[in-house]
Amino acid sequence: MTGAPAFDSFYSGLFGGRWEELKKALFLPPVYAGLSFGECEPYFLDPASVAAALCLPVRQSEKILDLCAAPGGKTLVLCGTSGSHTSLHANERSPSRKIRLAKVIASSLPPDISSRVRISCTDGSVWCRRESECYGSILLDAPCSSERHVLNDKSYLDKWSPARVKSAAAGQWALLSCAYRLLQPGGFLLYATCALCPAENDGAVSRLIKKFPDASVIQAEEVLSVFRENNGAFSGSIACPQEICPERILSLAERTESGFHILPDRASGAGPIYFSLIQKPSGFIQNNNN
Repeated sequence: MTGAPAFDSFYSGLFGGRWEELKKALFLPPVYAGLSFGECEPYFLDPASVAAALCLPVRQSEKILDLCAAPGGKTLVLCGTSGSHTSLHANERSPSRKIRLAKVIASSLPPDISSRVRISCTDGSVWCRRESECYGSILLDAPCSSERHVLNDKSYLDKWSPARVKSAAAGQWALLSCAYRLLQPGGFLLYATCALCPAENDGAVSRLIKKFPDASVIQAEEVLSVFRENNGAFSGSIACPQEICPERILSLAERTESGFHILPDRASGAGPIYFSLIQKPSGFIQNNNN
C-alpha cells in the first residue's frame, strides 16, 4: 500500500487517536519567529527550530560545525550565541542550497560575525574519512522524511510508502555516526529532525549509544539550563508573539526517551521538530569501524 491511505495507516499506528488532530495541525500555515542582527536583513523561521538550536552549548567552543546548514536559520542562532573567539563552519551538501545558505549568511549577519563563518559544500556523511575530533560543538539538523511537507504536496503524498522512513533513517545514521566522530572529546552534538517517526528520532540516538556506549544523552534539566543561558546571551533579537516565543514553545515540548519533540497540535502550531543533546566523553578513543 502506498499514498495517502498508507501514510494515514502508518502514522495513526504511531499516534493512535491523536493522529487526526496532529494531521490537522500539520495542514495549518507555519508560524515564524524573526531573527535580526542590527540593521541586517531579518530571517524568519519556525520558533521550534530557534528553541532547538539554543539548546546546543557553543560559548566555550572554539570551532563549531553546522553539518547540514541550509537554508541557514539555525546557523544564525548559533552565530548569535557563540563568542567572538569562535569560528563556525556551515556545510551543505546541495550546491543550490549552499548558494541560498551563503546569501542568508551575507545578508542577515553583520560583517564582524559573518567573517567568522566558513561555508562549504560537501557530503557530511563521509567527512569523518578526512578528519576527526576537531569540533567542540556540532549541530546536525538531518534531512528527514518531512511529513509536514509530504502532507502539503500531493505529488509526494501520492508516492509515499514506509520505505521513505527507512531510507531517511539510513541517511540519518550515516550523518550522525560521522558527526560523532567529528566531535572533540568532551564536546556536544545536537541531533535534530523535523520528522514525526521515532525511527528517525530516538531510534537514531539509540543506535548511536549502542555503537558508542560511552556517549551520554544530556538530561532534560541540563538541556533547559543551556537554553536559558543561550537565550539570555543571544546577541541578536528574536521577534515573535509571546505565545510562540522559543521559551514558551520549549516549555510545551514533549519529553522522549532521548530528547524533546515539539509537535504543532500542542505547541501553538510550532514544529514538528525533534532534538537530542549528546556529549562525547573526555577520554573517548576514536573507533573507525562503521
